[in-house]
Amino acid sequence: METRITKLFNIKYPIIQAGMVWVSGWKLASAVSNCGGLGLIGAGSMKPDLLREHIQKCKTATDKPFGVNIPLLRGDADQLVKTTIDEGVKIVFTSAGHPKKFAALFKENDVKLVHVVPNIKYGLKAQESGCDAVVGEGVEAGGHNGADQLTTFTLVPQLVDALNIPVIAAGGIADGRGILAALALGAEGVQIGTRFAATVESSAHENYKRKVVESQNGDTVLAFRKIGLVRMMKNDFALRAVKAELDGWNEEQLKELLGTKRERLGIFEGDETEGELEAGQGVGLIKDIPIVKELFERLFSEYQSLYKKIRTIENR
Repeated sequence: METRITKLFNIKYPIIQAGMVWVSGWKLASAVSNCGGLGLIGAGSMKPDLLREHIQKCKTATDKPFGVNIPLLRGDADQLVKTTIDEGVKIVFTSAGHPKKFAALFKENDVKLVHVVPNIKYGLKAQESGCDAVVGEGVEAGGHNGADQLTTFTLVPQLVDALNIPVIAAGGIADGRGILAALALGAEGVQIGTRFAATVESSAHENYKRKVVESQNGDTVLAFRKIGLVRMMKNDFALRAVKAELDGWNEEQLKELLGTKRERLGIFEGDETEGELEAGQGVGLIKDIPIVKELFERLFSEYQSLYKKIRTIENR
């Protein structure tokens, strides 16, 4: 499965585990990298010292490439960038901001830079900024999404047509069928979030993982369009947020409703009622909580089975 993405990161398989807040620490990232994919440490829920600790532990747990995801809108993004560079990490995924601010610094330190984009406009900006690749993330994805609400199936082929750098598909990919479909759209890799969040090595609370497994199609909602669109699983808090928007609450009122540390409350502390349980529409495809190695074997079994089936049809 050699693509420009596997060559760029020196990995065996074009599978990237998303850098998720309160989910992807060193245990998950190293497990994915050890299986031949690319594990990402999610710095969005870490202070610089904690990020340094996770990077160092990840180095001990794997001799394979791994990276760090940094949300650029964080107030201490520059410190997270410095910590990542100081620790010698050579792969960085950025999101929620403009990568140009740090692109030159990353290049000076031989860091491969990938930016998450929700539309063609930002994909072109990322390419112009010197990014080595982009993640085209559809609105099916969990967590924060683009205001245009483009789906993975519509976004990815348009990015492939518009850009010269490789595209990684994200949003709603939770099994081998999704991987094959993404590559058929022209993507050269996939980024998978929610499926990896429901694994043994994920640092998410067991209540969160169980909620993912129990959820069916239609059990996620989009909320907070005025202050930052986010997809999460339905619970009391999420449904109150949806109702508040329908009732015309303004930005200040919505920010007050959101409060602080809702993601931590739901994902890391396991509050199923009042926490923000970020997850993608792929929850309907997730039925268990395996170890990462078992999940990898399953993903490729599904991929290969469907690939052979399609080839058989072509040869008839």
